[in-house]
Amino acid sequence: VAGLGNYGMRGTRHSVGMEVLDQLARRLVVAEGWRVDKRCCADVALATAHGLELVLLKPRRFMNLNGLSVASAAEIYSLGPGDIYLVHDDLDKALGKVAIKLGGSARGHNGVQSCISALQSSEMTRLRIGIGRP
Repeated sequence: VAGLGNYGMRGTRHSVGMEVLDQLARRLVVAEGWRVDKRCCADVALATAHGLELVLLKPRRFMNLNGLSVASAAEIYSLGPGDIYLVHDDLDKALGKVAIKLGGSARGHNGVQSCISALQSSEMTRLRIGIGRP
């Protein structure tokens, strides 16, 4: 589960994916388990939920390069594009509205496009978090 955003720009609308991952880590009681993984240039926490092993990932790169971290982590943890969930902001959704998208185009989102390019696939499931238009 990769929270897309601009690392170090906490609280900004384009880093909503990382904020969601922080909440998820708290609920899964692994918030203290975040560690820097230099192999994929990301913060990583491992968790288990409903019998599934999860890799939580917050790339330490700018949004338009997040895919490099996601692809590296996929290789490290032997994950295919269909195993990956991207959590990201969506300007076209009203603030707080949530939608799931199964594969398809990036719809203009630079972080998603970066993941599609780096993984050479658009199979990833996306959790789109509405931030509305400014």
